Amino acid sequence: MNIHLAIALIWICLSAPVLLAQTYPEGLWQGYDGEWKVVSSQLVALAEATPAEKFAWRPAAGVRSTSEVYMHIVIANFYLLSVTGPKMPADLMQGDAGKTEKSVTSKADVIAWLKRSLEAVKEAHSAETPKDLERKVRIADRDTTVDAMYLRIIVHANEHMGQLIAYARMNGIVPPWSK
Repeated sequence: MNIHLAIALIWICLSAPVLLAQTYPEGLWQGYDGEWKVVSSQLVALAEATPAEKFAWRPAAGVRSTSEVYMHIVIANFYLLSVTGPKMPADLMQGDAGKTEKSVTSKADVIAWLKRSLEAVKEAHSAETPKDLERKVRIADRDTTVDAMYLRIIVHANEHMGQLIAYARMNGIVPPWSK
């Protein structure tokens, strides 16, 4: 083997952990709490990077605007969490959820609600014991577990993260973590 090739291979092997640590966000591949940290920080970072006037932007008539997507995430976080026990915030549900999704539109208000909902999920999940996660709950006329509800919350947040990234890119906004 060529000495230069051997040195290059050794360098790659020794530097790979450092390169990976610099490339991937903290929390990735570290279970639910780590993944929740990643999606939460990315949702907030993307919302903060979006200009205030773009919160009213929608890709077409009849499709959720940027602020409506964020508020949909907020409402879903609190609703799905409520199935596991915590109550929906009274100040969120003045009227119905559909009206709240459309009425909270300012960047500052949306981000405040987003942070509040993300923190509520984080705190509630951290308080759950393994036994709590096995507890049965009922949603949409079916039985499931508390653990499955938390899985639905994180999957839902990531689903709409993809939508919000598409919205951002369509408006020339680069997600902060991909710069």
